[in-house]
Amino acid sequence: MLEPPNEFPLPLLITGVAGVAGYNAFHYFRDRYGDAVVGQRPVNNWRLKGPGIVACDLEDRTALRRLFDKYRFQSVLNCGGSCALKSCELDPAMARRVNVEGVQHLLDAADTRDLRFVHLSIDLVYSGIDKGNYIETDPTDPVTVYGTTMVDAERLVMSLRSEACILRISLPMGISFNGHAGAIDWILSRFRQNKPATLYFDEIRTPTYVECLNAVLEAVLKNRLQGVFHCGGPRKMSLFEIAQVVNRLGGYPPDLLQGCPRLEAGPIPPRAGNVTMNSQKLLSQMPEVDIAPWPLLDEHVPTHRDWHRERPIEESRSLHDLKMNLYLKPISK
Repeated sequence: MLEPPNEFPLPLLITGVAGVAGYNAFHYFRDRYGDAVVGQRPVNNWRLKGPGIVACDLEDRTALRRLFDKYRFQSVLNCGGSCALKSCELDPAMARRVNVEGVQHLLDAADTRDLRFVHLSIDLVYSGIDKGNYIETDPTDPVTVYGTTMVDAERLVMSLRSEACILRISLPMGISFNGHAGAIDWILSRFRQNKPATLYFDEIRTPTYVECLNAVLEAVLKNRLQGVFHCGGPRKMSLFEIAQVVNRLGGYPPDLLQGCPRLEAGPIPPRAGNVTMNSQKLLSQMPEVDIAPWPLLDEHVPTHRDWHRERPIEESRSLHDLKMNLYLKPISK
């Protein structure tokens, strides 16, 4: 177990606050540390604004250096990048510019500074052709351009800043800035518009409440953990099962949910399989944190493919119930 320093390293820069992980982390740390927390978003995302949010493209090396000179950051939480699978597949140059060159510029800006650097990667660095439950020493073998660029970004971070910590996350379950990013919001946006949503039976992930992820991020920023660590939840869920939970808890028409094997999804983008991660290495280093299963309550876990069609009379179903159980970790089991 690593002993954390007495003080949190401030000021803190959080990049990629337009994404689910970055958006929720920014508000969590901003609430705790106020003006000492700065969030970065792309210049063209003008709708995302507010106290502490600055417009700066990570691909703009000069603007990034000015940002570091102005605030003199003592820690960086890098949540930036493009996770749009199809866009990355159709435009590999864009994916490399955003997911690799952006990280290079961020590392360059921090090069001469003694600061804490935490980088978020993803479970999609694996193909999932095996049985999942990946550990950190398993070789990476991504099936997408996105996954390939994330592997390259990991290697870049470790080669230029060996004392950094890389956390491979799965699906961060929380609200998104635009209301249709992330697993829950995308599925919910379809159902609320009475549109069908097709999800895969055999793409399996280890989703995590953003509450749990934020607690891990705070602990990792404070301590001296180095290297690559998996940070996924203990419950394995297919994308179809995740949509079942959203459909049933929200009380939406069951016929709106459709499922298929990932091989029927078409060639672009290719889909990973069972990319579930084993996070015991991280938890053994930080016993003070807890990564709860998503969803937390066992009664919200699908047991078969028609589970979402079952609507027990005593079960409460509404958007409020959905938010209190899926966006937020329920208070008790």
